[in-house]
Amino acid sequence: MTAGGNGHALPGHVRTAIDFVPLLVFFVANYLWGILPATGVLVVATVIATAILWLAERRIPPIPVATAVLVGFFGALTLVFDDAFFIKIKPTVVSLLFAAVLAGGLARGKLLVKYLFGAAGIQLRDAAWRVLTWRWIAFFVLLAALNEVVWRSFSTDTWVSYKVFGILPLTLVFAGLQMPLILREQKAASTPGESPD
Repeated sequence: MTAGGNGHALPGHVRTAIDFVPLLVFFVANYLWGILPATGVLVVATVIATAILWLAERRIPPIPVATAVLVGFFGALTLVFDDAFFIKIKPTVVSLLFAAVLAGGLARGKLLVKYLFGAAGIQLRDAAWRVLTWRWIAFFVLLAALNEVVWRSFSTDTWVSYKVFGILPLTLVFAGLQMPLILREQKAASTPGESPD
């Protein structure tokens, strides 16, 4: 899908790689120089990755935009106050924010997950979108709880490893686990005589 007329949608694996590179750079920088310099590197790498995404597609989906803004915000707090607490709680805040946005959408009768995944050509009945929305809300709350446990209970290096090699893989695995529901509901939605909710 092209936005702005000049870009084109990147394949999912390419976009995932673009998302992962700043995290990998963050991991290496933390190993070499420690958490505070690594936070500065993460902010710069995230800005560059977001710029690459925009140059390729001529649009930036809302989640990468929100992530980049929050990385910049919490990264700046970390560097200004010389305290890794801020970058460590960022995944907690981001996860709870996403959960709250989805829950707020449900409360207003808006299925925000439908708009996010519908752009990828996924067509489901509204009842299925509601189930997926609740699942993603529960997952984001779980991610927030996991982040709190890890950063409060383990070393900074362990937390960095979890952030880099834990959160994204967990998200991809969770998304993959939703495929049976999506495939089943897509089939139901396309069945003649089946009216969407």
